[in-house]
Amino acid sequence: MLASFLIIGCSLILLAYWFRYSCVLILRNSEAPSRMAEADPRFAVEQIRQQVFTAPELEPLQILLERDYRLLVYLHDHAAGMGLRSVEDRLLVLDYRILQYWYWVTRTIAPEFARRALAEMSDVLLVFVRRIAPETDLA
Repeated sequence: MLASFLIIGCSLILLAYWFRYSCVLILRNSEAPSRMAEADPRFAVEQIRQQVFTAPELEPLQILLERDYRLLVYLHDHAAGMGLRSVEDRLLVLDYRILQYWYWVTRTIAPEFARRALAEMSDVLLVFVRRIAPETDLA
């Protein structure tokens, strides 16, 4: 009986580790400048990324991030060709949702963890914003 709990516990820990590591790798590979267009200025994601570690208040940044998230969800639901095409996209959406809860838990007791959660949430949204941004010819 104890062995079963140990195996289940270790499996859950390894699953969580795999999930976090996969999300970090997806975000790191998605930020290559040669592969991505600049972020759309109509979204506040880039502004949030720049201010997340210097802003005295986190709540306004979280509100802007939530607005962008809702807009992207609306675009996903109503725009043709904006679907979540890959497993990576679905992992990033799940990562964003988990980070929302993590932010909610840590915003008052551990503000530094909340800042990191907001930073990663903005990175996730930035990946999706850059995917819908129109291709620009820089040459």
